[in-house]
Amino acid sequence: MRVTLPAVAVVLVALVWPVTSQTQAPDLLLVNGTILTVDARDTVAEALAIRGGKIVAVGTTGDISRLAGPNTGVVDLEGRTATPGLIDTHLHVSPPSDQLDLGDPDIRTLANLQQRLAAAVAERPAGEWVRGRGWDEGKLAEARFLRASDLDPVSPNHPVWLTHTTGHYGVGNTLALELAGITRETPDPPAGTIERDPNGQPTGLMKESATGLVTRAMGGRGSGGGRRADPAAGLAATFANFNREGLTAVKDPGVSAARFDAYRQMLQDGTLNVRVVALWRGGRTVESVDGTMQQMARYRRRPATEGDGRLISAGVKLYMDGSGGARTGWMHRDWNIESTDVDAGNVGYPTTEPAVYREQVRRLHEAGIHIGTHAVGDRAIDFVVDTYADVLEARPTRGLRHAIIHANIPTDHAIDVMAMLQQTYDAGYPEAQAPFMWWIGDTYAGNFGPARSARLMPFQTYVKKGVVWAGGSDYSVTPYAPRYGLWSSVVRRPLRGTYGEQAFGTAEAIDIRAALRSYTIWAARQLFLEDRIGSLEVGKDADIALWAQNPYTMPADELQHLRCEMTILAGKVVFMERR
Repeated sequence: MRVTLPAVAVVLVALVWPVTSQTQAPDLLLVNGTILTVDARDTVAEALAIRGGKIVAVGTTGDISRLAGPNTGVVDLEGRTATPGLIDTHLHVSPPSDQLDLGDPDIRTLANLQQRLAAAVAERPAGEWVRGRGWDEGKLAEARFLRASDLDPVSPNHPVWLTHTTGHYGVGNTLALELAGITRETPDPPAGTIERDPNGQPTGLMKESATGLVTRAMGGRGSGGGRRADPAAGLAATFANFNREGLTAVKDPGVSAARFDAYRQMLQDGTLNVRVVALWRGGRTVESVDGTMQQMARYRRRPATEGDGRLISAGVKLYMDGSGGARTGWMHRDWNIESTDVDAGNVGYPTTEPAVYREQVRRLHEAGIHIGTHAVGDRAIDFVVDTYADVLEARPTRGLRHAIIHANIPTDHAIDVMAMLQQTYDAGYPEAQAPFMWWIGDTYAGNFGPARSARLMPFQTYVKKGVVWAGGSDYSVTPYAPRYGLWSSVVRRPLRGTYGEQAFGTAEAIDIRAALRSYTIWAARQLFLEDRIGSLEVGKDADIALWAQNPYTMPADELQHLRCEMTILAGKVVFMERR
């Protein structure tokens, strides 16, 4: 029986998984479409067949149709396009929250933000904390950090804490600072900054570890409060949203034992509809890494998986520096302000003591554990890749695939070391977030300045030097939809264009074929799943996204509007657009 794509999802599910004794006949055929396999030759086919959650044939519609049995379901794509399910290698999975959402692009001015805050304050009794997240000075006409004095007029009786979209800094109002005991005499904590006015008075802006001075005062970290009591239910709702955008696998950085246990419960309940590869929190001390390794020892570790490749305990996340938004990334030269001005004397800083970081890496590497290190600034990236090279030379081990998370502005030296590490040790892979150039692009262009902006996320240089990278969103820093990453990889355009519509230039732009690989087969490699997912080939799991448009032929600027109509995970439909 033939089922066309617009059919109601529940009808399709009933038709494509009948109980049958004909074990050789496929469960499901996708025919009359454009199948972008993303295999080694970038083959384009017309149809494919699925049985037992695996792809069993790829070819022409005529050849595939002949495989059908009496109980085989058929989806007539009617010319639509199928790609491998998309993969995000750096996505902070979080349940829905009741925090004030300040990430709306319609918040264009400080007055807009104050109106949103005032509305939230009006809904709460005096004295109750008001928490928000997602603001970005680059989206505001004022183009500057927020201050307590901006918040005080609309929140005189409520302590307020608003986390920046990057999560690396935030702002509190005067009442929040008072409750936290922050005064002009309060010293900057290690690896943190209390922003101060020319008279030394705290402005309300806290960077890196200094954010903890406020969040501890509210009885928690602040960025995780207000969520559902049942974490699995909230996570299931989040994963359903991911499926609507063609997402079938994510790498979740910085998980705890509680979060990993929640994933295991979802797996047991049959609600884990996205593959999850976990990086555990490594902390910023040698002792914290030792503790993380002890926690990991309680669970099955890569290469073992749980749920037949559905959940993997893969490795540990470490930190080398801060943020491109807060200007705390560790740089070789001073940060810029408003693109051409200089933040004199500010080269950022390491957020983990360099000697401590080296020992963390050594211990993890010698234990055979995959490492992903957050590194934004060029000096931090150099330090990370050089550390990887040192431990790999001391103990050569292929296949651990140590990663450089973000890798915003690598030097030529860093790129050369990445290429060497990949070729020699199967390590040194950048895990980059192209949507940074869009969603926080105006902030980035202002802080990195013209010269460094031109080499932000140098994907074309990676291609020329044979460096493989993997794509991601860093959600909730940017929206999770991978279409934005595909589009940004190609067009490199900031949201507002405050410092020019092409503030990052086009020399490092890539075509959609390379961009798609970074969100499919190359990303699968960093999940240690490239033998199972990432391309549509015989023998691989049937993780598939179906699209209304063909990304290979649609105008580049339309990639941001790519529309997913169906998502299949291991042969099971987990999302279907209703019409």
